[in-house]
Amino acid sequence: MVKLTPNPSYSLSIRLELPNQAGMLAHVISAIAQCGGSIGEIKLLQQSRQTTMREMAVDASSTDHADSILSAIKALQDVTVHEAYDRTFALHEGGKIHVTSRTGLAAQSDLAMAYTPGVGRICRAIADSPEKVYSLTCKSNMVAIVTDGSAILGLGNLGPEAALPVMEGKAMLFKEFAGIDAFPICLDTQDTEKIIETVQYLAPVFGGVNLEDISAPRCFEIEQRLRNLIPIPVFHDDQNGTAIVSLAALYNALVMVEKTLEGVKIVINGAGAAGVAIARLLKEAGATTIWMCDSKGILSKQRSDLNPQKQEFAVEASGTLADAMKDADIFLGVSVPGVVNPEMVKSMAPKPIVMAMSNPIPEIQPELVQNDVAVIATGRSDYPNQINNVLAFPGVFRGALNCRASEITTNMCLEAAYAIAGLIVPGDLNPENIIPSVFDERVAPAVAAAVEKAARKDGVAQI
Repeated sequence: MVKLTPNPSYSLSIRLELPNQAGMLAHVISAIAQCGGSIGEIKLLQQSRQTTMREMAVDASSTDHADSILSAIKALQDVTVHEAYDRTFALHEGGKIHVTSRTGLAAQSDLAMAYTPGVGRICRAIADSPEKVYSLTCKSNMVAIVTDGSAILGLGNLGPEAALPVMEGKAMLFKEFAGIDAFPICLDTQDTEKIIETVQYLAPVFGGVNLEDISAPRCFEIEQRLRNLIPIPVFHDDQNGTAIVSLAALYNALVMVEKTLEGVKIVINGAGAAGVAIARLLKEAGATTIWMCDSKGILSKQRSDLNPQKQEFAVEASGTLADAMKDADIFLGVSVPGVVNPEMVKSMAPKPIVMAMSNPIPEIQPELVQNDVAVIATGRSDYPNQINNVLAFPGVFRGALNCRASEITTNMCLEAAYAIAGLIVPGDLNPENIIPSVFDERVAPAVAAAVEKAARKDGVAQI
């Protein structure tokens, strides 16, 4: 495995004092560089004739790496470390979100209208005309982010409390990228029936439900049954969001290699929520040859251990992931780190596309095959072509809420993918630019517009 690039997720803030002499700061920078750290902002906090006090941000690649950098600085003569802390933990102190009021309460009259007795008139209006709940409450712009903590990122079953930081982060993304108010709901149960029942009871408050980090295969049943039970859109981001962004990236990657979706062999490693959803959407988009693999190899019709979702993509062939990748045009990884080696990539068809999306460590490090592929993408922000769900879900929900869609259809997902891909104009398309940046302000509006149009075409838009 190639050593991971230092990145902000393992970032330190270090406050240190050193003699006010030429070259002292250079000694500190040299020590950090020798340890492989990446220096960010350096602030001069105070200075006297004898000393200077500085604060610097330093990125590391792991907790152990951060500790080694700090030890190297402390070992320097005449340098005193006054404070050092993990910037990621500091950012999460006290939580990352809070609730604010849209209107003030500066006078008795404000209180009389916002609460009792005036609010009673609003309650009666909604009781008489239930559709007014959308115009007279927060429902029209509120999304529930629901998890049971059973599949947190790539970390596994950590439970509802440990899931909360992720759901808070998701709520931030909804607000920052699409102006949507979202609230984390971490359920203290992993019973499928109880989850479905709870979300059904909570539905009147929300305009949509984003299911998150629920393990497969339970997530498939939960999503499908909720779609049938509640009159608001239900979207499992680990499935549908990943599928949309993967398809968008593939559209442009295929243009780069002058191939078509109908004519390529696609290998997907990882047959959980993301893998199955990607395969389904690719099939709807026109893909004809999809081989899926799990930890036991190719999903073969000869195997007797496949659940219904895996059986859906079983093929006649059998063997290992290495066998599947021979002569493949596209590899899509939504599995575990390091399962692909350079020899497997070299066995692929000419001009292969590799999308190794396991996070934080991909199925194969890009450095190992950069000269053997036409296009490579990962789930990481420190490599080109990041496949990030934030390109999809804010705009999908913005569009669905705008037209008050009753559900998210396959066509809405396809159109979202087309919209994302279309933001890379032909003149800007290159092997390191097949997908827009997550900070591209055009993305959410473009996806929202495409989703609204598709919802109306599919007859699920209520306004």
